[in-house]
Amino acid sequence: MRALNWEADHGDWPNTEFSSFEQADGLRWHVQRMGQGPPLLLLHGTGASTHSWATLAPRLARRFSIIAPDLPGHGFSEPLPRSRLSLPGMAASLARLLDTLSIRPRLVVGHSAGAAILLRCCLDRTLTPDAMISINGALLPFRGAAGMLFPPMARLLFANSLAARILAGRGGDRDRVLRLIRGTGSDLDSAGIQRYARLFSCPGHVAATLGMMASWNLQRLSRDLPGLRTPLMLIVGENDRAVAPSEATRIKAMLPTALLEPLAGLGHLAHEEDPALVEASILTFAVQHLTDKKRQGEEGEEQECRS
Repeated sequence: MRALNWEADHGDWPNTEFSSFEQADGLRWHVQRMGQGPPLLLLHGTGASTHSWATLAPRLARRFSIIAPDLPGHGFSEPLPRSRLSLPGMAASLARLLDTLSIRPRLVVGHSAGAAILLRCCLDRTLTPDAMISINGALLPFRGAAGMLFPPMARLLFANSLAARILAGRGGDRDRVLRLIRGTGSDLDSAGIQRYARLFSCPGHVAATLGMMASWNLQRLSRDLPGLRTPLMLIVGENDRAVAPSEATRIKAMLPTALLEPLAGLGHLAHEEDPALVEASILTFAVQHLTDKKRQGEEGEEQECRS
């Protein structure tokens, strides 16, 4: 089953003038690169694509070199084999893509499940950025009934080859997608709703989304989180109904040095609803940590000269 078809679908897709296709880890990846400055990696969440950064990426590109891939099986990227759809498998594949491109991000920004993948990379030291920003990160196991029902249900649907086609057949219903997006606590404009409707009507994209949900296990990530050494900011939409804002409070209890940045009035797709506000939060955090890193380097050089 295909993801989006480049020839048919790229014409009105955001920022495709910055798109390229890269071969890495046995996959053909769709990657968008723009801007100049320190390398900044943007990683979207489950069920989305590079379109999620349609407005935020060009804004950040005024100060950074942006790298934004479609996750495997999402958007225009080819899928991973079923055996490699776990969180460590996705993280390893992303790291190989960046190795192939010879890119070492100074900053990494992930939304929802994208934040979990980046955290796994940072914990495994396959990525060593100066700082990381999580936007409504899905970083802890679901609690209660959701934790018991969602993964088995996703596995059941993923195992049925017809399920993705059936769900995609319904995914193009704009009103259905509008209700789904509003169910996350976010309000998007007509163009944003239409892009998600196109993705959700694509069987390959739906299959990749189900595959990630079926293979996701955040227990190990939760256990490893206290060992994170990368400075972390948690941007949290206070209206998020997909990942409860209280989850960020739990993460801060595990990582007292993490910075918690609540954004009033925004939901799970906060970066799509108000990219200017999210950009401001990212820049404030980024400037501090890039400056701190530079200062540490200068102090190290000075100490070497003295010795």
